Amino acid sequence: MEHVPALDEDLKKTLGPATAKVLAEQLGLHTALDLLHHYPRRYAERGELTSLAELADQIDEHVTVVAQVADARLLTYQGSRGGGKRLEVTITDGSGRLQLVFFGAGVHKPHKELLPGSRAMFAGKVSKFNHKLQLAHPAYEPLGADASDRDAATAFANQLIPIYPACAKLESWKIAKCVDALLPTAQEVVDPLPDALREGRGLVPLTEALLKIHRPSTKADIDDARQRLKWDEAFVLQVALARRRHADSQLPAVPRRPAPGGLLDAFDAKLPFTLTEGQEKVSKEIFDDLATSHPMHRLLQGEVGSGKTMVALRAMLAVVDSGGQAAMLAPTEVLAQQHHRSITEMMGELAEGGMLGGSDQGTKVVLLTGSMGMPARRKALLDLVTGEAGIVIGTHALIEDKVQFHDLGLVVVDEQHRFGVEQRDALRSKGKQPPHLLVMTATPIPRTVAMTVFGDLETSVLDQLPAGRSPIATHVVPAKDKPHFLARAWERVREEVENGHQAYVVCPRIGDSEDEPKKKGSAEDDAEKRPPLAVLDIAEQLTRGPLAGLSVEVLHGRMDPADKDDVMRRFAAGEVKVLVATTVIEVGVNVPNSTVMVIMDADRFGVSQLHQLRGRVGRGSAPGLCLLVSEMHEASPARARLAAVAATLDGFELSRIDLEQRREGDVLGQAQSGVRSSLRMLAVIEDEEVIAQAREEATRVVLADPELAGLPGLRTALDALLDTEREQFLEKG
Repeated sequence: MEHVPALDEDLKKTLGPATAKVLAEQLGLHTALDLLHHYPRRYAERGELTSLAELADQIDEHVTVVAQVADARLLTYQGSRGGGKRLEVTITDGSGRLQLVFFGAGVHKPHKELLPGSRAMFAGKVSKFNHKLQLAHPAYEPLGADASDRDAATAFANQLIPIYPACAKLESWKIAKCVDALLPTAQEVVDPLPDALREGRGLVPLTEALLKIHRPSTKADIDDARQRLKWDEAFVLQVALARRRHADSQLPAVPRRPAPGGLLDAFDAKLPFTLTEGQEKVSKEIFDDLATSHPMHRLLQGEVGSGKTMVALRAMLAVVDSGGQAAMLAPTEVLAQQHHRSITEMMGELAEGGMLGGSDQGTKVVLLTGSMGMPARRKALLDLVTGEAGIVIGTHALIEDKVQFHDLGLVVVDEQHRFGVEQRDALRSKGKQPPHLLVMTATPIPRTVAMTVFGDLETSVLDQLPAGRSPIATHVVPAKDKPHFLARAWERVREEVENGHQAYVVCPRIGDSEDEPKKKGSAEDDAEKRPPLAVLDIAEQLTRGPLAGLSVEVLHGRMDPADKDDVMRRFAAGEVKVLVATTVIEVGVNVPNSTVMVIMDADRFGVSQLHQLRGRVGRGSAPGLCLLVSEMHEASPARARLAAVAATLDGFELSRIDLEQRREGDVLGQAQSGVRSSLRMLAVIEDEEVIAQAREEATRVVLADPELAGLPGLRTALDALLDTEREQFLEKG
């Protein structure tokens, strides 16, 4: 494709260095194409007054509103440095009011221009003063019709006014003027959609969509543009994932089939319970994949406690049966040790292959973590390279160069979202041929998100809980409004311990000197302004106060590994009654005797994280109780989130709520490294249908032309979406 200077040149050339610098630094926009894809957040109508009621949720955010001046008062005040003037302007939209304030020399211009009855666009940062919302020194653009405003009036006459995501240094209307300067270059944009697809789906050409999204004449224009731009995002992303699936299907792998009467059969024969229907079904899907001659790529997701580890273990045993080895990668040492303990317990003498008293059909199950002593580590490495150990469970220590396998056939990655792509890739490269890959997550992901984020993986879902698991009751404890509720929470912990059970208390931070809280940008109320509650402080308060006399211990990520393991072992043995911990207990920790969990500052955790944490109780026959302690106001969004968690135990439902509240971030996994989201228009939950259809179309296109040789426009769009970093992310998966 020929170079189109107007689209990929730096904005300095068209907009000047000062404006280009703000766009780049504040909004991540560097080229004309970036700016054309910076879509309006919403549209105000020329005669419409924008809802001010929504601003309560946007404290500390930069907003643009269209409103009418209700009154303006110029006040004189006495300050420590003499007198001064203050202009207070009240604007209204008929349903709500908002105060604007101007000080000092800044009062003269607005005092002349913002007369009662006049209408304007106002932009500024929403703040709270004396419990009232206000904008201090907002920028504004009059929308009147007198001589001085004629240009603005003409520009906005009979039009929908685009309101852009903006920043303090560049208001929405200034961004609109920048877009105006670049709109002519939209004619040069290359359309990524194949003509047949676009026409078949009744979508407008890309050039038209860009003109309509930025300068719509009607609401129908906006709908046409959105529909088209959503398709672009969904389709280009799905093509990237379809090409990845296609490339994987061309790789060779060793088929792994369990031997009749072998290790898997021996394990199944000694199970004291029957597998759930879901476990049977998912196991069959995995065994079918393992038997093929190209690598399995499967995502196994399921509720906390749905028996994913059992399914993964049976897959590992099938691979060992066929002469290969299996490696399970866990995100933390606590979790690796926990998996090792529970897998060797489940296998019994089958985990002692070659050892005295071990089974003839058995194999060795070894643990490999960074903190192991040298002799134990050397022995584990030897067992792996000779093939003596069929199963290894470890942390990222498994990835080091010196770790070698005899014949690695399967990699199981637990809690996929916690691992860097490079780490998973390094482990996969240790097989003589690419090993099969099973990715597990206990954070349930709605189907479309799985299709978008893990579109290259086949998905298996475990949504039944095994028999014997107990229900968990969840309640919100409003510590500030009703302190006696918190006192009652500690009484409940005491009652559970007196009945022979154990408890977790979870805090957002550790509380040592290295653990200084970061200042938060926004504050829903005073609870947000204080640092999050800390493990060390809360543990001390509890042992001196409401839980005095009980055995209370702490667990957090900065403890010495041996100390961590010791605390976990004593808690599992029932010697420690109350464990005050950070989220290190979030996944995999299995102590069936724990029946109650108190989560302090629960509003500081995400919905999925709360659901994960809650899954640590109710794992035995006694019912579980989870108490979400918060100082947030009842009407705050944070409390609404907690109420949602308390209302359902369905993780899939909660993850939908979580996504609807947070949006998706970057589905290509780069959001956490500060790269802007690749989704600007597509909302994964709302646009399920578009994503499913785009996946079908993408699969068809890639099967017909894997290199996209006949679709240069699509190739160009793919290159733009997959910068080098994201390309590697997708390739390494």
